[in-house]
Amino acid sequence: MEHVKASSRRPWVVGVSGASGTPYAASVLRALLAAGEAVDLVVSRASRLTLLDETGIPLRDAHWREDLAEWLARGADGKPDTFRVVGLDDVRYWPAGDLAAGPSSGSYPVKGMIIVPASTACVAGVALGLSKDLLQRAASVTLKERRSLIVAVRETPLNGQTLKHLVALDEAGAVVLPASPAFYAGATHIQDLVDFVAGRTLDAAGVPHTLYRRWEGELGGGSRAAE
Repeated sequence: MEHVKASSRRPWVVGVSGASGTPYAASVLRALLAAGEAVDLVVSRASRLTLLDETGIPLRDAHWREDLAEWLARGADGKPDTFRVVGLDDVRYWPAGDLAAGPSSGSYPVKGMIIVPASTACVAGVALGLSKDLLQRAASVTLKERRSLIVAVRETPLNGQTLKHLVALDEAGAVVLPASPAFYAGATHIQDLVDFVAGRTLDAAGVPHTLYRRWEGELGGGSRAAE
């Protein structure tokens, strides 16, 4: 009997929900591609509105590759052509309404999933197992298959119901990672603060990067880095 050779491609699924914070998603995506990781991208309908509002860039199903390239080249301060984008050939885009997409099944091989930024509505949907779109369905599959799920929640303040949902995600095995930048790395630009959150997100995923200066046990390192 002839056996079909299995694909060696094992991507990270990156889900982008409707919370403010599309620069966080862009930084994570750039770093994943720079690390040679394959990416399956799912952008919620609400996130398209946020992306358009925060950057002026649409994300169209029929033109997603050129729209994604423009988005990833833009800095957190809104300046176009800030970054050189590489690795888009290993990005697979799935429309949020496609519940027959690869990541909707546990038999589809992936390394794990990162939701960045994660809105409170997205957090609730994943915690409750609603699977109302591909993003939520892929997250539910990630949990049931015991794969890595990193949820970079971006909201403040957090009410009691959302906190309960976050505890439920933690208990289910997800990493709850608030989009909370630190200042010990010597940030001098908004991009530095964005990259810190993206870097901590990739730390949780075990993906190497050079997005921020790590703590080395010496006070004053941040101020020296800023000089």
